[in-house]
Amino acid sequence: MEKPLLNLAAVCRKTGVLGPGSRAVIWIQGCPFRCQGCISPEWIPFKKAEQYDPQSLAQSLLSDPEISGVTISGGEPVTQSSGIVSFLEYCKRIREINVILYTGYYYENLLAFPARSPVQRLLRLIDVLIDGPYVAHENDNRGLRGSSNQRIIHLTDQLIDYEFVIVQRQAEIQISNGVVFFKGVPPKGVLPGVLASIETALDAISPGGSYERA
Repeated sequence: MEKPLLNLAAVCRKTGVLGPGSRAVIWIQGCPFRCQGCISPEWIPFKKAEQYDPQSLAQSLLSDPEISGVTISGGEPVTQSSGIVSFLEYCKRIREINVILYTGYYYENLLAFPARSPVQRLLRLIDVLIDGPYVAHENDNRGLRGSSNQRIIHLTDQLIDYEFVIVQRQAEIQISNGVVFFKGVPPKGVLPGVLASIETALDAISPGGSYERA
């Protein structure tokens, strides 16, 4: 049976701001939650974005020997569980990696899916699940969760020693061809000023330039 393509808002081949070590990151296009204050509202609509074959993407990202883990965010990853399962299975055939996944669903809701569903298969491939919707007024400016209602759930012991809640928030900014790509969980209050400065600079260089946030 033909494997489903991944419909992705963005791909980052290497970063150090969304988990331990050097990581590849993929962001899913489409999200049903529409959280107020979402950092990437342009990734909420369910629309065709960049299409990736799971096997080819896995081979491409893990061709870098320094990549030790994969982080998956969005959008909402659970909406493309089948494609992500295929992608992670191919990744783990190449070498052992750790996997972090952000979801707006609570873990208990995911456990209620049928045992043979793609969602349950996905859970078996994840080391750390960061669950729950983003709640702007509960953003406590701590760690790699967006707001304090979100939980760090260790599904394996793979990253048990990493301090997800107290690690200092960091962000990376990449500018290419007039597009600004913002990666990471930004420190509280920093993003609006940074984006305003970027937009001013982009407008001076290339009127109508755009930016993306992740």
